[in-house]
Amino acid sequence: MHFQVQKYGFQSLLLTSLVLALSACGGMSDKYQSSGEINDPFEKMNRTTLAVNDAVDKAVLEPVARGYRAVTPSGIRTAFGNFLNNLKSPVVIGNQVLQGDMQGAGNATARMVINTLAGFGGILDLADAGGIEDEPEDFGQTLAVWGVGDGAYVVLPFMGPSSVRDTAGMFVDGYADPLRIYLFNVDKKGWHYGRIGGTVLSERERLLDVIDDLRRNSFDYYAAMRSAYYQNRQALINDSGKAGNAAIEIPEYDDF
Repeated sequence: MHFQVQKYGFQSLLLTSLVLALSACGGMSDKYQSSGEINDPFEKMNRTTLAVNDAVDKAVLEPVARGYRAVTPSGIRTAFGNFLNNLKSPVVIGNQVLQGDMQGAGNATARMVINTLAGFGGILDLADAGGIEDEPEDFGQTLAVWGVGDGAYVVLPFMGPSSVRDTAGMFVDGYADPLRIYLFNVDKKGWHYGRIGGTVLSERERLLDVIDDLRRNSFDYYAAMRSAYYQNRQALINDSGKAGNAAIEIPEYDDF
């Protein structure tokens, strides 16, 4: 176990170095934050990747998500989503602290304690009912708070829209996640991968109607998805939207 902790610490160090390198490059070329213009130098490759992702989605993810919706009552789907969201709490709290938002960190801690202990492991969002709203935070948002620009827009294979900054942040969050580290240390990797699968399924079902609308009504689906991604991320960075209601939402499968 001690060896594994050291190994993950070394990996986190490497990832942090990667973040700094990518973020430096991203900050120098950032256009979106200053002018609203999206920096998309890899558009041709991004469009190809989106086409592949969309084909996989239509063949696999969307049918599974529709089946999940058809056979699972909405209350159970909500409870499952609440449970998965509660598992992210340590990462959210850590990013709140890194951003210097002590009030947000306190609220996130209170949410985790209340929902875990009184909400049966998080399946009930009693904290939200009590007025403590969910405020999702990730390391990509932390980098933005530190002044790092978006960098180039990228579409990741099988994972969807992102940016140089948010891609680096996603990997840092994944490796630094205490639950992932614990499960790997106790040789319970299957639970971790099950969590990833559950998160993908829950998020894809939640966004069925949004993505259908984008596909039907967008003159350029690629441009619409790109714009939606940046609007959503900017709303989250500005803390102007509650989870589930920030701008137009698109899939962002960021658990590793």
